[in-house]
Amino acid sequence: MSFGNSKKAAPAAQASLIQGLQRALQLDFFNDLFGGNEQVVTPHRPPGTVDPANGTRKRQILIQDQVLDYELRRSKRRSIGFLIGDDGLRITAPRWVTIADIEQAICEKQQWIIAKLREKRTQSERRLQATMRWEDGARLPYLGQHLHLRIVHHGRTAVTHDIEQATLNISLPPEFTEQQLKDRVQSWLQQEAKRVFNQRMPLYASKLGVSYHSMSLSSAGTRWGSCTAQGKIRLNWRLIHFSLDIIDYVVAHELSHLREMNHSADFWATVESIYPNYENAKQQLRRHASADLPVF
Repeated sequence: MSFGNSKKAAPAAQASLIQGLQRALQLDFFNDLFGGNEQVVTPHRPPGTVDPANGTRKRQILIQDQVLDYELRRSKRRSIGFLIGDDGLRITAPRWVTIADIEQAICEKQQWIIAKLREKRTQSERRLQATMRWEDGARLPYLGQHLHLRIVHHGRTAVTHDIEQATLNISLPPEFTEQQLKDRVQSWLQQEAKRVFNQRMPLYASKLGVSYHSMSLSSAGTRWGSCTAQGKIRLNWRLIHFSLDIIDYVVAHELSHLREMNHSADFWATVESIYPNYENAKQQLRRHASADLPVF
């Protein structure tokens, strides 16, 4: 048996392995109603490949003629996860995946990464421009419009909504703090959210011919609503900032899960059957980032 060609065969075998790895990359999306800032790549695990790097590390890679900083975390997960957060790109990868494979995956997904980083930067800029000042006369988003906050000192704690004047009158002591004002406004908004949601839920449940177990408010940071197989529906109270069209879309969306507990074509057909204009409302909600909303 001759081993004379083994050195020549090694590069070819390595190239074949890399090509096989690239073909095996499978992309899965973890989207939420905020637009989906995470992706995962699931590579085949080549036998014997181990990278000793553990914990969290700051790294850099050159893509599209610019240096990209990213944070690398190692975990027991089976896939390479890409998450765009306020601090930039964070990658979580299995301990056995090499740096070369991780950077290859970054190059594969560079268009998505750059687009999401730009989107995040735009959101941050909007947040700085639209920061709400918690004071008398401030504008508060409510059902797609705005209310003006009016602070009064009546000696009794009360919040009243003047519909004709589009004002929210809040009674506070003369030496009130900003947090006291925030707490009063948030409490009122949550009460309004519960009132509006309880009005809209039965309407769409009747259209769909389903019944739900309960409705409760959520304060989730990345999800507008959720539904369990037991019919327990949670709706984010911050939806009260948006127009009724958007609220109705989320209500219809969650109730449709009582028919289809997935996001298949049948699910979207179910949503359309009770909310024909769902696509427009869905896009409107995606354009609304959490940066557009007051910070409590």
